[in-house]
Amino acid sequence: MIQIEDLQLAAALLRHPSLSAAARALDLTPPALSMRLRKLETTLGVALAVRSARRLSLTSEGERFGREAETLLANLNTLRDSLQRADQGLSGTLRVVAPFGYGRLHVAAMLARFAKLHPRLRLQLDLRETPWAERHEADAVVHIGVVRDSSWVGHTLAANERWLCASPAYVKTHGAPTAPRDLAQHACICIRENQEDVTLWHLRPSVPHPTRRSETVRIAPALTTNDGGVARHWAEQGLGLVLRSEWDAADAMARGSLVRLMPDWAFDSAPIMLLVPSRKGRSARVQALVEFMDKGR
Repeated sequence: MIQIEDLQLAAALLRHPSLSAAARALDLTPPALSMRLRKLETTLGVALAVRSARRLSLTSEGERFGREAETLLANLNTLRDSLQRADQGLSGTLRVVAPFGYGRLHVAAMLARFAKLHPRLRLQLDLRETPWAERHEADAVVHIGVVRDSSWVGHTLAANERWLCASPAYVKTHGAPTAPRDLAQHACICIRENQEDVTLWHLRPSVPHPTRRSETVRIAPALTTNDGGVARHWAEQGLGLVLRSEWDAADAMARGSLVRLMPDWAFDSAPIMLLVPSRKGRSARVQALVEFMDKGR
């Protein structure tokens, strides 16, 4: 007979790229996980994985069983939530993954308010450089930018335009660009994120214009980092132009340490999304978080 532990094993093998990673997720040693896998294969009468000296890959039967296991586990969680008495409120664990900067500044505060509403709920917030890559470990993902995955549903938390900024000192020394072609004459600061081509900047007129058209400019960055806060700080120190999300640049502009440049041109926006699995099998915890964050927009 298949046990819940078997479903958890199959789901972990589907989510993780290696036997050791799956073992860590289940709090097992790799030998113990291998033993449980062999026992499960004997019970089912099919091979779920192909083992080599360095890695383990799932067979087609293993992938199918892993997907079905994830669905069954989600349904069990939903059933448990639906059977809870209303006066007990939400319980269990809710795992949220978010980007470093926005996570610290906004998500942490939102989750603190959410936790006060649901004191029996255990909340986990993991901050990552690339949150979407960690989705298999999460109940919800806060992501900056568009994601196309039919198995996840996106809720827009903020439109989040990107603004071109520089310090007043930089503008005083080097002048301000007024057209896309001017960018090649300036020191630019780029941020590596979400595996995008960060040196390719797309611009379009902010309002319809008889002579202006959308343009794409290739930037030769003077400085590059994977941390948006570092990039903003470099720009505040007068080291160059930076393209930053409005949520990050607004405070610096209010302080006067940055000014917005080329407001007549719009750069690609990067909507802030709350991504959750499709409604099928969605837990009450996740649904409550969606409703709470939608109201807090």
